[in-house]
Amino acid sequence: MVIPSLGRPSLGRLLNSLAPQLEALDGGQVIVIDDRAETLTPLRVPDFARVAQGGGRGPAAARNAGWRAAEAEWIACLDDDVVLPAGWAGALQEDLASLPAAVAASQGQLRVPLPAGRRPTDWERNVAGLQSARWISADLALRRQALAAVGGFDERFRHAYREDTDLALRLLRSGWQILAGERESLHPVPPAGFWASVTRQRGNADDVLMRALHGRHWRRWGGAPPGRLRRHLATTATLGAAAASAATGRRRTAAALATAWLAASAELAAARIAPGPRTPRELVRMTATSTVLPLAASAWWALGIARLPRLLGEGRGRPGGRAPRPGEPEAVLLDRDGTILIDVPYNGDPGKVVPVPGARRALSRLREAGLPLAVVSNQSGVARGHIEASQVEAVNRSAERLLGPIDLWLFCPHGPDDGCDCRKPEPGLILAAAAGLGTRPERCLVIGDIAADVQAAQAAGARAILVPTRRTQREDVRRAPAVAPTIEAAVAAALGADP
Repeated sequence: MVIPSLGRPSLGRLLNSLAPQLEALDGGQVIVIDDRAETLTPLRVPDFARVAQGGGRGPAAARNAGWRAAEAEWIACLDDDVVLPAGWAGALQEDLASLPAAVAASQGQLRVPLPAGRRPTDWERNVAGLQSARWISADLALRRQALAAVGGFDERFRHAYREDTDLALRLLRSGWQILAGERESLHPVPPAGFWASVTRQRGNADDVLMRALHGRHWRRWGGAPPGRLRRHLATTATLGAAAASAATGRRRTAAALATAWLAASAELAAARIAPGPRTPRELVRMTATSTVLPLAASAWWALGIARLPRLLGEGRGRPGGRAPRPGEPEAVLLDRDGTILIDVPYNGDPGKVVPVPGARRALSRLREAGLPLAVVSNQSGVARGHIEASQVEAVNRSAERLLGPIDLWLFCPHGPDDGCDCRKPEPGLILAAAAGLGTRPERCLVIGDIAADVQAAQAAGARAILVPTRRTQREDVRRAPAVAPTIEAAVAAALGADP
């Protein structure tokens, strides 16, 4: 379970509804991503959940940090304002049981309880629209393999809007399937301020990015309603023209344009009032917000246009459009023996796998930062006849059980005299790992324990950090571009953080 949260009271309500159902989850993890920009006060959660930091970068980045930190084949994304009815966990297990390998996601059914005995308000109708959304991450179970294949959620979507539709379209374009499940979760209508409908217009900026990424028919493919942006732009342009006419002394023209603007605002207000309860409070709210709403929609749309070149540049060549922090790599490649596992020469026995002290914590920290991981290792024991390739893979699987999920495992089975381009210090493994993770070598960091690891990184154009062990030559330490005493210190340096 991955639950991004800003610490709203609804988080406690969700976790309380989940607590009695933990047994049906068969040991599943519950990870709450604290996505508050300021985290001076710890986020309080029950003992069955653990908290990871999202850094205030938005729900897309928070979900990426969550699924990379998790260790399960299926990642159930939940919004922190849903409520899980009794039996939800069992229904989730039934939805996921025996799904074909081509299925990337199972979409839960969302129900929004509305007050009985009266028409819903404008805000309640907006929230109720979630029930008919084609893809929504409020209750969405995703296969880890599929998420890794498309790079996860696109972190350029900084608000809870469109990031789920974008992910779904990328999954479908890559040949995956998304099926509807039978489970149902509840989404109570949250409280809203007077200007909530105006604040929601910031989604128009994300719509600009959606069109750039998925074409002008993205709404039809994504199941999104057409919206009123064109009308909002026309209304805003009319008001602007009225102001310009007044400023230049053309009073009649200004009056005519102002009348047209008032008529457009009145039409919008009437369209929003008609299906609602028509109480005095609702009438006042609809009238006031309808005069401002077109201006807000137009302003956010203009902002989306202005920032589009930067966003497209950030996403170029990055899985899911992920934008790293300053100085942070886009992917981390790790040597295996001596770096994350205690070195056992020519080991083909999974029972002899022992992680290096601190390796599990270090890798978890990288996953929580949203960085994809690969292991690149020389396994000349295959060429020498000491072990089989299948034994190498068995050891890798054992390592993954102990250290958590790794996005990509690559090894060179050749000997030093075979003349291959994949045996470190040759760059082949580094180049292949970068390509497999959807990035470029110069945006990768390699962590290893001997000179060959550093030299392979340098030959590929990647950065490198050497973590010396007893087999590391003193001269290799002196020549290394960066040295860290432990794997945890190397990861802290990669993230620009304290060890």
